[in-house]
Amino acid sequence: MRYLFFLFAACLMLSTGCLWEAQKKSEPDITSDTLHYQYTTFKHRAPDCGDKADSNCTVISIEYPVFEGQPTLNDTIRHRAATLFTVNNTPDTNLNAFAEKFIKAYQTDMVNRNSKISYTLETKLIVTRQDSALLTTTLSGYSFQGGAHGSSLTMFINWDTEAKRYIALTDLLTDGANKGLDSVAQSIFRKQEKLTPTQSLKDNYFFTNDVFALPDNFMITPTGLRFLYNEYEIKPYAAGQTELFIPYDQIKPLLKPNTVVSQYIH
Repeated sequence: MRYLFFLFAACLMLSTGCLWEAQKKSEPDITSDTLHYQYTTFKHRAPDCGDKADSNCTVISIEYPVFEGQPTLNDTIRHRAATLFTVNNTPDTNLNAFAEKFIKAYQTDMVNRNSKISYTLETKLIVTRQDSALLTTTLSGYSFQGGAHGSSLTMFINWDTEAKRYIALTDLLTDGANKGLDSVAQSIFRKQEKLTPTQSLKDNYFFTNDVFALPDNFMITPTGLRFLYNEYEIKPYAAGQTELFIPYDQIKPLLKPNTVVSQYIH
């Protein structure tokens, strides 16, 4: 399972690098680590691991940054790390509670199945970009809990470093702009997926009532908004993740003035 995780991580980094290389070339270089942080790792091993290597037993490993003098940001990061995956479809609010539930589920499954299959959870949260007004992070992880296959997820956090709070999409949009954003996004999506403007989404996608909708999961970048649908969200597992990038120049009238994205718009 460790091999699968690292294979997934390598593939994700390679594919992401290819998809966003052109974008990076046009992004202004304004990154500056205004908040200081150090990475730490939360690790929890099942009691039956003994002297076994991590690759041969059930282990939870979560790496994340801890920021100096930023308690609200640190709480948000730990909460997101604890809720990226769930056990029995029940989210937890802290890492210790999640780890205990994860290990208990493994032990119960081991007894019920009379099996020695190991569970796996490996998560890493990295600082993607930081400047004087904005911090963005990427939380990626792989979890195997005894099913037919594991699950891979990626989530983003956009943080206002001045206001010291999480940035929601509504913080960036003018009142009533959601429909306009969806319209622009759907046009880009259909072109990306090679669909006609009127082609039904029913057969190949999982949109509610077959109506296009953006995910809540997005990242602010210097050139536009990057949205990400995780596996199973709008497509079958085998299709993996779907990215959708909306350049600012296509949605300028929809954006509020004097927000964290204003520095990127000219």
